[in-house]
Amino acid sequence: MNELTKSNRRSFLQSAALGVAVGALGMAPESKAKPLERRSNNSFGTIRQVNAGPLDIGYAEVGPANGRPVILLHGWPYDIHSYVDAAPLLAAAGLRVIVPYLRGYGSTRFLSANAVRNGQQAATGSDVISLMDALHIDRAVLAGFDWGARTAAVVAALWPERCQSLVSVSGYLITNIEFNKQPLPPAAELGWWYQYYFATERGRVGYEKNRRELAKLIWKIASPRWAFDDATFDRSATAFDNPDHVAIVIHNYRWRLGLAAGEAQYDPIEARLQQAPVITVPTITIGSDFDGASADGKPYAAKFSARRAHRILNGIGHNVPQEAPEAFAAAVIEASGY
Repeated sequence: MNELTKSNRRSFLQSAALGVAVGALGMAPESKAKPLERRSNNSFGTIRQVNAGPLDIGYAEVGPANGRPVILLHGWPYDIHSYVDAAPLLAAAGLRVIVPYLRGYGSTRFLSANAVRNGQQAATGSDVISLMDALHIDRAVLAGFDWGARTAAVVAALWPERCQSLVSVSGYLITNIEFNKQPLPPAAELGWWYQYYFATERGRVGYEKNRRELAKLIWKIASPRWAFDDATFDRSATAFDNPDHVAIVIHNYRWRLGLAAGEAQYDPIEARLQQAPVITVPTITIGSDFDGASADGKPYAAKFSARRAHRILNGIGHNVPQEAPEAFAAAVIEASGY
């Protein structure tokens, strides 16, 4: 799950503790339409592979090869199928849609057995640049949620020349280690139980043994109104069978709390990210029930200096692209015109 600003984190966790889940979706600033139930049988078909940086990256691609590139980035504990319903809508709009498995998911593998299984944000951001280079993509629209929103924001902040525009669920998610060392009120800390679980050897072993059960629990907590079925979950859960998955997830959450070191090669990138850089590319941010009181986007508005629009999707949980594919696709199509 993602890492929000202080007030954003507090707001969501307090809401989650109370079981708050109301409203619906729409592309107007606020909407009162009925929430959608998604039980899609769609699939991406053939998964392609390309060597990019330290990885052999698995990715789905739909849409015309000469279309404007859009890269969709998933989060934890999800996979590329978060976009299985939104991607065809984007392809129908003439966009070239690329949906990669992040490191530690699906068919993405490290090229070296000796590579550090590193989940820090500088590494995942660099992976996107390497993927774009491997696919000969100079600039793309980047969109994501959870880890994917953070990764897209890293690219937009540090490589704005490679990012035409950004669509970011939950807004500005670039991690600040020193901030994360500060305690939150107990009610807020409760919602991040899995981070503390993962900080222990017991948690690492527990996730290794129960990765699907834990992931399904997170899906339910983060999206209490999403009526996904077992087939929908199982389709994504196969991505967690990746041999590096547990190592990447555990490192990611330990690194965020300052409990695990990053790799020295990423230190220059991370030093810049720890300054909380302003994002200078045109952006659409999306708030949902997951974001609690910060769904209006105001707490992070100052972190975007270019043209910015904000959408609020009431009644939608954390997995916005899969819960509200039409609304998400509409935001990406709008951003592709910036």
